[in-house]
Amino acid sequence: MSRFRTLLITTVVCVAFTSVGIAAEPSQVISLWPATAPGEKGDIGPERDQPPREGQKPVRRVTDVTQPTLSVFRPAADKDTKTAVVICPGGGYSILAWDLEGTEIAEWFNSIGVTGIVLKYRVPARKDRPRHEAPLQDAQRAIGIVRERASELGIDPQRVGVLGFSAGGHLAATLSNNYQARTYETVDQADGLSCRPDFSLLIYPAYLVQNKSTELAPEIKVTDKTPPTFIAMTEDDGVRVECALYYYVALKNAKVPAEMHLYPTGGHGYGLRSSPALVTTWPHRAEEWLRSRGLLDRP
Repeated sequence: MSRFRTLLITTVVCVAFTSVGIAAEPSQVISLWPATAPGEKGDIGPERDQPPREGQKPVRRVTDVTQPTLSVFRPAADKDTKTAVVICPGGGYSILAWDLEGTEIAEWFNSIGVTGIVLKYRVPARKDRPRHEAPLQDAQRAIGIVRERASELGIDPQRVGVLGFSAGGHLAATLSNNYQARTYETVDQADGLSCRPDFSLLIYPAYLVQNKSTELAPEIKVTDKTPPTFIAMTEDDGVRVECALYYYVALKNAKVPAEMHLYPTGGHGYGLRSSPALVTTWPHRAEEWLRSRGLLDRP
C-alpha cells in the first residue's frame, strides 16, 4: 500500500470518527438506594439493553432497571455555573432512552456550564403499582442526594432543577408537585432535605392530562409553590399537545412563572438531535430561559 493511500485512509477514518463523536463518560455514578429499592420484590430480571425494532431510530433503550443510579457529568471548570439539572429520560415507563434523552442532554448542559445528572429510574412499570410510583420515589431520593452532596459535586444546592422528556416529563412534573413528603420510609439524612426542584423543564411531556379530557392527571396538583417551568412541544405530537397546554394553563392560574414554546411540527422523541423541524431549536430557547433566570451566571 502506498504511503499516500495509507495517509488518505487514516485521514478519512479520523474525520468519520470525529463526526460521530465520542460519548462522554460520567465523572461519577451514584447508587440511589443503599440496599433494595422500596417495594422491589425481586421479580425483575437483570438490567439490559432492549434490541431495536426494524425501522426504529438509533437509540440505546435500557430496561429492567432495579438498581437506580445517578450519572454525573461535570462541565469544564472555566464554564461551571454551579447549576445542576437531574435529567429524566423518557420511554413510556417501559424503557429509558438513555443516550437520546439522557447522556446527550447532559453533554449539552455541560456545554453551557451546567452539571448534568442522568437519573436511571426503575422501569418497566411494576405490577400492581401506578406506573410512576417507583420512578417518583427514585426522583425524590435523587434530588435529596444531589443536595446532600452539593459540595462534593461542586454545585449550589439552591440551583438544582429537573428536566424530563415524554414519560420523563411526566415524572419531572409529578416530582415538581409532590415534594412535601417522601413517598417512602426515610433512609438517611439525604431524605431530610427538600426534594422540590428549583426549576423544571418539560420537553414533549406525556400523561399530564387524563385521557381525552382537559383535566390534569390526579398526581399533578399544581400550586403556587410549583417550580418555575419551561415547556416545549409540537402540535403534531402523538401524545397530545393538550398535555403541555393544560399544564401551562394550570401554572398560569397558580401564578407560577412559566414559558411555553409550541411548534407546528416535529412529532415526538427528537431529543436535541437536529432535523429540518424548527422544534429542534428548543435548546436555544431553554438556554435563554435559564439565562434569564440567572441560572447560567457564574458565581
